[in-house]
Amino acid sequence: MRKLVVVVLSLLVVVAISATVTWRMAEVHPLNYPTTQANIFFAETVRKMTNGRINIQVLYGGQLGGETETIQQTMAGIIQVNRTNAAPLASFVDTLSVLSLPFLFRDKEHFWKVLDGPIGEQLLESMKSSGLIGLTFYDSGARSFYTTKKPILKVEDVKGLKIRVQNAPVFVEMIKLLGGTPIVMEYGQVYSALQTGVVDGAENNIPSYESSSHYEVAPHYTFNRHTMVPEILFMNLATWNSLSKEDQLIIKTAAYAASLYERKLWEEREKISLEKVKDRVNLYNLTPEELKRFQDAVQPIYKQYEKHKAIIDSIINTK
Repeated sequence: MRKLVVVVLSLLVVVAISATVTWRMAEVHPLNYPTTQANIFFAETVRKMTNGRINIQVLYGGQLGGETETIQQTMAGIIQVNRTNAAPLASFVDTLSVLSLPFLFRDKEHFWKVLDGPIGEQLLESMKSSGLIGLTFYDSGARSFYTTKKPILKVEDVKGLKIRVQNAPVFVEMIKLLGGTPIVMEYGQVYSALQTGVVDGAENNIPSYESSSHYEVAPHYTFNRHTMVPEILFMNLATWNSLSKEDQLIIKTAAYAASLYERKLWEEREKISLEKVKDRVNLYNLTPEELKRFQDAVQPIYKQYEKHKAIIDSIINTK
């Protein structure tokens, strides 16, 4: 993929002049969040590489709605470019549901080896069936549980708890298998739901936990790292098809450059967020034995995704 940068730089010399266009890009996170900063980097890179012919306006902080809403708007062409987590996207592109399977990735090295390779490209291409085209993946860390009243230290602690999850069948089923009640709601509603007791807990990465101030109302965070679900940068397929081959190459190259940039920002942000909350909340780690019990408890989910067995096995067997 890095070779594309060299190819594109040579292509820029011969790119034909065309009419200037302005695209809208959706982002639910605030300005200082890694994905937002990477989106701005992407937009600026595209603007420079097209000599200003393609301008992308990054509308962050949920200005265009929650993730599910903006996915629908992107499919309809109302929004041209978007960045959401892969989990809500799976409701529209079933193949992407495999990325939400619990304990699928062994570690961060395995995660990126899969997503930067042919499996990742296959998953991005699968979005075409829903009128979208995947451009690249962003880091989103590992998701863990956090709760308002008591910590989750063993499988039994989840029983009876109302846990907020994204709009993704895998997450819903995971909570059910652990004995909890999954509550699907948009990200922007979670703080008040935790505060008022509509939900007893949620699950997310440390930067989201910190940036959303969820730590103020849910002070028990357990590093069980049940999923590593990537963010996906994508766009409307019709808009993509309207581009020349040269401009498509520019978009893909700028997207991958933004992905590399976001990974660095993410690593830095995880450290900053953890430092910010560590003295304000209770942080827990599962014992190896209890972690194994969580892994065993959610294994039945894999049987529900037998139709994706080939790609799941490919991911598991990636060395």
